[in-house]
Amino acid sequence: LIIAAIAIPNLLRARIAANESSAAASVRTISTAELTYQTSYPSVGYAASVGALGPANVSCSAGPSSANACIIDFVLAQAATGGTPKSGYFFDAVGSASAGAVNDQFYVDAYASNLNNTGVKEFCAVQDNVVRFKTPGATGDSLNTVALCQAATPIGN
Repeated sequence: LIIAAIAIPNLLRARIAANESSAAASVRTISTAELTYQTSYPSVGYAASVGALGPANVSCSAGPSSANACIIDFVLAQAATGGTPKSGYFFDAVGSASAGAVNDQFYVDAYASNLNNTGVKEFCAVQDNVVRFKTPGATGDSLNTVALCQAATPIGN
């Protein structure tokens, strides 16, 4: 019992650290995919959702389009809010137009599906492709605008 009391919290912390590392890398992947999408579909701008960056099905057999660009893998594209979390995190990627019809800005947000169990930090990125984070309070999904993400702490600082 003594060994279990020592080992279990350490295993939980190790799992959280691994999930957070995966989430930060996934935010970088989605952010880079947004830049690729914007270059591939300039009449649309940035993708309106994380699902638009991925394939319509596992194999991307229909080929890329602005609705399903096949830039990121199916598992990551399905980890949007309401879907299946990837490594304990949900991901949102939202493109928006500040003026006109073309999405000229975006934010990517990653937050723990079960705060303090699958992860503690929330991660985000915007057009500058810098991954930022904050340690949320009781809820996740709080870096869900470009301005809120830009106010968060860059990784490495």
